[in-house]
Amino acid sequence: MALLDRLVWQIEVHLDETPSLAVLSERCTVSQHHMCRVFRQVNGLSIMSYIRARRLSRAARRIALDDMDILAAALEAGYTSHAAFTRAFAVYFGCAPSVVRQARSLSTLSLMEPLEMKKEMIVDIAEPEMRHRAEFRVVGLSKRCSFENIAEIPGLWQAFNAREDEVENAVPGAAYGVCCDADDNGQFRYLAGMEASGRTHGMDHVDIPGQRYAVFTHRGHVSDLPKTVYTIWNKALPDAGLSPEPAPDFEAYGRRFDVETGRGEVEIWIPVSD
Repeated sequence: MALLDRLVWQIEVHLDETPSLAVLSERCTVSQHHMCRVFRQVNGLSIMSYIRARRLSRAARRIALDDMDILAAALEAGYTSHAAFTRAFAVYFGCAPSVVRQARSLSTLSLMEPLEMKKEMIVDIAEPEMRHRAEFRVVGLSKRCSFENIAEIPGLWQAFNAREDEVENAVPGAAYGVCCDADDNGQFRYLAGMEASGRTHGMDHVDIPGQRYAVFTHRGHVSDLPKTVYTIWNKALPDAGLSPEPAPDFEAYGRRFDVETGRGEVEIWIPVSD
């Protein structure tokens, strides 16, 4: 069973308990970092935000369709008072639970249904090669992105390609797309750049620590790269029993990748524990 399927099953079965991230990661046999990243990739929400949305959605169904008392629904959803539940309900749905109870309808509500794995995003990929790499620096241009919205990344590469000759003390051989500085809101910094031994005025940089990596290879057009990345995080890593580390991961575009056509081989380097 893929990681997202395992995680959603655990959440749905234990929805009344509000299990902690530590408990969920233990039950899913995966690190918290890996679990939270996969979930944000798919849904754009934190796991706890999703659980709150699921509990409020279930409460709305109880109130509208099962004629449940609002206070009883509030307690079942984990709220200690009618007032606290009403505030949370109104913030999420845009109306008070009393309105839903009176209408006996869910037609105006956007309910959070249980997530499902995006089966069309799962592709066949080869097992990773395990490598060690020493610390190095990538210099280039960066932008804040989100796991569910990566539309600005191609434009970032275009901007960097136009300025790559400005990188000082560049190390020839490959270009790198680095994902780093992820936060609790599903945002991360993506840097398009080259390895360099120093800094370049007007550009950003990321120092990537020496690390053991699981290296996957994407073959084909770069437009299909998101499917490979989705498969790596949701299936390939847990299937291989690998636990990602909370460090930058990156794509390496070497001589086997044609920038003009967007075709060739791209390596995806995921930091993993020893």
